[in-house]
Amino acid sequence: MDYQNIIEEVYYYVLEEENVGAKPTYIPELAQVDEHKFGVYFYSLNKRRFGIGDYQERFSIQSIAKVLSTTLAYSILGDRLWERVSVEPSGTSFNSLVQLESDNGIPRNPLINSGAIVVCDILLSTLENAEEDFIEFVRDLANDHSIDYSQRVAQSEKSVGYRNFALCYYIKSLGNIVNDPIKVLDFYFKLCSVELSCEQLAYVFSFLANDGIRLHDREPVLTDTFTKRINAIMQTCGFYDESGEFAFKVGLPGKSGVGGGIVAIMPNQYSIAVWSPKLNAKGNSYRGMKFLEAFTQQTRTSIF
Repeated sequence: MDYQNIIEEVYYYVLEEENVGAKPTYIPELAQVDEHKFGVYFYSLNKRRFGIGDYQERFSIQSIAKVLSTTLAYSILGDRLWERVSVEPSGTSFNSLVQLESDNGIPRNPLINSGAIVVCDILLSTLENAEEDFIEFVRDLANDHSIDYSQRVAQSEKSVGYRNFALCYYIKSLGNIVNDPIKVLDFYFKLCSVELSCEQLAYVFSFLANDGIRLHDREPVLTDTFTKRINAIMQTCGFYDESGEFAFKVGLPGKSGVGGGIVAIMPNQYSIAVWSPKLNAKGNSYRGMKFLEAFTQQTRTSIF
């Protein structure tokens, strides 16, 4: 299949259409990003690769990092992880508090804010230096040791992160946060500030298309069973209360972030990353969603 030609056609089709949506102005640093940026990078397991647009420019991956923190925690704890966080779609917005009381402080899944905060708490309790160990984990996945947190973005998020403070303290009151909430939140804000390009992001997630094995050194990150479960969580929970819509229109496991990034994988075939900062009403990249819907229609790829 001529993926390059299809990507070019879909990219220019989406580029010419109206760029609907808005940047997440509630995070000051993200409000400064050029809303016209648009990049795509495709990485196949047989080493075919192609980028177009702003695919080499780094951006804040935000909630996409939650897949990676969950992966790291899962690789250490195994199924004990699910004692602290569930694997059900939430059906609510990413920063909702409404289900926590009825669920006794157990977040519905690790890809909403409350779930990612609990995973941060787990990593802080499990690793000697969680912040450094996590960023090293991402660097190893990318085979690129220039990757880092953005202190500027992390501080910007902390300055307005009242809802996340509320989530963390509320979960603490219900007994599912062990560490000091300020320490947990500092790690959480750093986690969301990791900056990657579309090119780096597509490669970082390629292990999830490859039965949990890193491509550059053939080292296993997860077992094939654990990999399928992470992919299942992305499929059902990766887009908050638009996850069903993404499954319906795109049909791939994926994850979005309010920085405008989306990454998706086709098991045993490819990973693909898209970045466009303007978000739709559900907090997902408008152009990113539109591109991936057209891309999977043209390539006839889907897990279904």
